[in-house]
Amino acid sequence: MSSSGLLQGKCRAGSPSNDKDPNVSRILANDPTCLITDRLALRSWTRAEAAAVLDDHRQSDWAEDFPSENDKVIPALFADHPAWLGVYGQRLIMERATGLVVGSIGLFWPPEDGQVEIGYGVVTSRRGLGYAAEATRALTEFALAAPEVRAVLANVELANTASVRVLEKAGFDKVREERGAEGERLACYRFAPGLL
Repeated sequence: MSSSGLLQGKCRAGSPSNDKDPNVSRILANDPTCLITDRLALRSWTRAEAAAVLDDHRQSDWAEDFPSENDKVIPALFADHPAWLGVYGQRLIMERATGLVVGSIGLFWPPEDGQVEIGYGVVTSRRGLGYAAEATRALTEFALAAPEVRAVLANVELANTASVRVLEKAGFDKVREERGAEGERLACYRFAPGLL
């Protein structure tokens, strides 16, 4: 286990093979690349789940307010970005205590110039619990273990103070600000090992 509380799937060091959580055991049986934190499991999307989101076909293991509008955008892009379904791609955020999907998080793979962008979202019913920061820390740590990644970036509207707090809690630093096309204030946040 790393300092962030991350346990990685059975094909990696730190295997939670002794984890007694039945949700974790079930997930790892189907997704050995699942990332496990103290309260969450970050597992890969399946094509069936992506189709269910696109077709508005509710699944029994989704929180009542999943998927959000933002969660619906990602599966629509899988055809154009097949790497997003891979190990370093998009993931669903599962609450370990309930086994419910409560959001999504992902890397916009492949990296460019040693940097990869991360995006995340947690459904309204689970906001304020620290899930987004916990998931962001875990996926950032995982991304930085890839030899071609030296830094993880996140772009955010500064008016979205909750998202700014997530990045700050996850250890990201603001590296630049700019104005968007409609005058909104945008910022780029960065996490790199040298910033620790």
